[in-house]
Amino acid sequence: MAEEADLMEKTEVSEKQKKMMILGASALQVPAIEKAKELGYRVILVDYDENAVGFALADEKLVVSTLDQEEVYRQALIYEPDVVITSTSDGPVRTAAYVNEKLGKRPDLSYENSLCATIKDKMRERLKKCGVPIPDYYVTVDFEAFSDAVDRLDGHCIVKPADNAGSRGVMLLECEALKMSKQEQKRRLSAYAEQLLQLKQKTYEYSKSNSRNGTVLVEEYMQGPEVSVEAIVVEGEPHILSITDKYITPLPYFVELAHCEPSQLDGETQEQIRQVAVQAIKAIGIGNAPAHVEIKVTEEGPKVVELAARLGGDFITSKLVPLSTGIDMVGASVLLATGEKPDLTPKRQRGAAIHFIHAPEEAQGVLAGITVPESLYGEEGVEEIVIYKKTGDTVCGTHSSNDRLGHVITVGEAAEEAMKRGKQILSQIRVEITLVEEKTEKEK
Repeated sequence: MAEEADLMEKTEVSEKQKKMMILGASALQVPAIEKAKELGYRVILVDYDENAVGFALADEKLVVSTLDQEEVYRQALIYEPDVVITSTSDGPVRTAAYVNEKLGKRPDLSYENSLCATIKDKMRERLKKCGVPIPDYYVTVDFEAFSDAVDRLDGHCIVKPADNAGSRGVMLLECEALKMSKQEQKRRLSAYAEQLLQLKQKTYEYSKSNSRNGTVLVEEYMQGPEVSVEAIVVEGEPHILSITDKYITPLPYFVELAHCEPSQLDGETQEQIRQVAVQAIKAIGIGNAPAHVEIKVTEEGPKVVELAARLGGDFITSKLVPLSTGIDMVGASVLLATGEKPDLTPKRQRGAAIHFIHAPEEAQGVLAGITVPESLYGEEGVEEIVIYKKTGDTVCGTHSSNDRLGHVITVGEAAEEAMKRGKQILSQIRVEITLVEEKTEKEK
């Protein structure tokens, strides 16, 4: 009888415990999972990868694609979560909005607005309609329209999939012949015609193959410093917590190799960035959620590259923001999702940076090893060194965030010190690649 009563008591407690369904169980989602459990929630984790690291923390494990809205909704009807959230992924933002809306939960982000926050052509349309500064752009669904858009931008433009993230499929297309005068083109076009056609086709297919909906954007190439703005939106009012400087790979790709905060741009420029970010966030219609706004500072002023109704990835919000400001941004976003108002008061101001370990662009082969001197782990100002890849993994340059090999996070009294320290650490890490050509010679 005592055992039966104990079981009934445990069952009753379990039924009373609030439940949170979190979409995504990757390493970047782990801080949100830990915060949800810290708040006392029973965590239902959803991920298509049955080996996702976050599943080790799950109370309920669902091997389901976070992009499958109807299946996630069906599971939500079974498990009855009090709230459905994601942390750092774009696609699940739509799924969370869809499921919360179907369940009649608090509209932190409507499903319609979630489309504008995650599908780039819809985002561009909404921002343009609301007068937010953005680059010139064209939406294309076939090669003919794509080719025409490239010509309209004089063969110097950014090509990107309308529905993806992590710099996948993003590339600079630069056709020198298309920037010639019409007269010069006529005189020399026959010599370049085939070359130009092949370049366009290769770029189009690369971007389209990374677009979930098959749509490809062709945009004006903007020059100038690039930053991201980290914000928490409470009752429709954006609170800017930090501006992060961004450093990318050499062209033609646009993969982030480092982030640092606080921004080292001048005060007036930072104020202009804040104003554009707030304008963009309000245009998308985010109610109670985090926001990550990527902005390029052009000669004409700041313009929005992209916006996400989620936490910034690349450990910006889970590591850099708390290290530089003392604000637990991940915890704040989870708390906000529960209906509580988080504390967004800065506790300190210092520099924090992340540098990604990567292979040389020309490296095409197999990872032979990554050597990190043991002394670096305990060096002053080094927060962590993490390796993603293992010996034997294929290496093909750095064309998307998935190609990066690991990262180093450093801190300093100011941003400049954190960056300098990170570069010094990175310079001591050795990446060995067995090139395809070398391997072929041995086999021969």
